[in-house]
Amino acid sequence: MRRGLRTGPERLGRAGLSQAGLNLARVPLAGLSLAGLAGALLLTLLPPLPARSAERAVIQEILDGDQLFVDGQKARVNQQATAPDDVSTKASRGALAFPGGAVGRINRFSRMRLGQSCFLLESGQVLVSGKAAGCTRSARLSVRGTNYLLEVDEQGDSQLSVLEGTVEVEPLKEGTPTGTGPTTVQAGQKLRLSAQGVILALLSLSSSDYDAILRGPLFDGFRLPLPNAGSLESYLRRYQPSVSLPVNLPSAPLAPSLPTPSLPSFGLPRLF
Repeated sequence: MRRGLRTGPERLGRAGLSQAGLNLARVPLAGLSLAGLAGALLLTLLPPLPARSAERAVIQEILDGDQLFVDGQKARVNQQATAPDDVSTKASRGALAFPGGAVGRINRFSRMRLGQSCFLLESGQVLVSGKAAGCTRSARLSVRGTNYLLEVDEQGDSQLSVLEGTVEVEPLKEGTPTGTGPTTVQAGQKLRLSAQGVILALLSLSSSDYDAILRGPLFDGFRLPLPNAGSLESYLRRYQPSVSLPVNLPSAPLAPSLPTPSLPSFGLPRLF
């Protein structure tokens, strides 16, 4: 691990090192587990997206009890979480509102960490509607506004299902691009990657896939509509007419988005 910390800044260069310092200054490294430290380093080594779309989130809904947590503490509706906070669930589900109007619905027994350029899904499932970029340990997603489902299983393999819109996926290995170049996943496709960032399959979503998702735990029972639900409904009516739409799918006017304050500058911490 000590050797990894030495080589990270050399790969980043001066500009990337400055960005890593900005993020790492906010992460209590001494209190992280090995897995948590790896996740924190992944979020700092990735170059930032133009919009800080996953740095903060407000708890919008909590379903099936009260087992939604922020950094291990039970969360409440309207509570704000800020990077590098960890958001996790046990037997509950929840919805998070990101800056810019995007919404993420997190399934039971899932865990994600907020980050400056993306949220890191460590396990479980999250459904995203709008412009909020996600990452796993083996992939980074570049999103321009869409509806997608991201999953990570117990082995670390991940699957991206693009319900509507397009998502560009850059394979990663331990937070570093593999060199294979990004893959564009179109609406109606699903991409599966290994824990090492190897593309395992790129397949079409069938009508039964859509039915399972739309009637699954990331749609059932949620009161507040998805911000990009109208685009999803239009796509399904045109390209998947046999799929029955949930009654709560149509979109409603967006709630006011979270303000994006200017970030203070931090000194560069010692990494070794």
